[in-house]
Amino acid sequence: MYNYVLRRVGFMAVTLFLVTLIAFAVTNILPGNVALVILGPNATEESLAALEAQLGLNRPLYIQYFDWVLGLLQGDMGQSLRFGEPVTALIAERLPRSLLLAVTATLIAVALSIPLGVYAAVNQNEAPDLTASMFAFIGISMPIFLWGLVFILVFAVWFNLFPTGGYVSPTENLVGSVKRLVLPAGAMGFALTAYIMRMTRSSMLEVLSAEYIKLARAKGMSQRVVVLRHALKNAVIPVITVIAFQFSYAFGGVVVLEEVFFWPGIGRLTLTAIQSRDIPLIQGCIIVVALIYMISNFAADLLYAYFDPRIRYGGEE
Repeated sequence: MYNYVLRRVGFMAVTLFLVTLIAFAVTNILPGNVALVILGPNATEESLAALEAQLGLNRPLYIQYFDWVLGLLQGDMGQSLRFGEPVTALIAERLPRSLLLAVTATLIAVALSIPLGVYAAVNQNEAPDLTASMFAFIGISMPIFLWGLVFILVFAVWFNLFPTGGYVSPTENLVGSVKRLVLPAGAMGFALTAYIMRMTRSSMLEVLSAEYIKLARAKGMSQRVVVLRHALKNAVIPVITVIAFQFSYAFGGVVVLEEVFFWPGIGRLTLTAIQSRDIPLIQGCIIVVALIYMISNFAADLLYAYFDPRIRYGGEE
């Protein structure tokens, strides 16, 4: 198990290095002059040259990359050109809000999808199975932001149950915070439910046809014991990976959904950075989102190995 974890950490380190290369390269080949964006179209040649020297934009790219990576290792992502504040501070303020949204949405999706998937598999080709499959098909077919608009229309406009958007810190007003969290987290969770439910259903169908399940039934075990104690435990292994991917997908989806619900998280911050061509902030957001992806997949790998030791690399303990 130790070697397995070590390999995964090494894999993450290599991946992160490649992400820094790609993020730096992409943000530096974008068209336009950052100094010109900051100073405006009426800037003189002298003022542009002075600002480029101040920002270090006149240095060779490999030196800029080296300094940037060195800063990352020290927790310094540079200074935002748009806000004039440290990128680390800006991300640290907004990241918990996006994590709150993504984690809540994933929990909602898991709570809905696994029971639905199990129920559909146990009732294969019957009305509950067809209903759940239709539900999953609709969920997959519509993008997350559209679910956000549907939830606003139904629960905020028609029934006036929740506010249409905004954010309130849980430490300031817990009830107000929950009210503003319900719609974006519900919309995202509803969209994610379809993927996890489909995987749960297909995995359960495969396990339910296994010989040991038939043997358990032949011994007279109840359907509840067979399904929950023997089948679900083995069927949940591939579902773990899907949940991890869906969490990553949810975190990526917040870029659009936060704009729909005026949720001031890292998604809106990324959009603002792109619109302002704030390179340090764009690079910082990319690195943080990539880290979230890698950590969630690392957690999935550990759970995978925990539930099924055969999956560990080389079979080491």
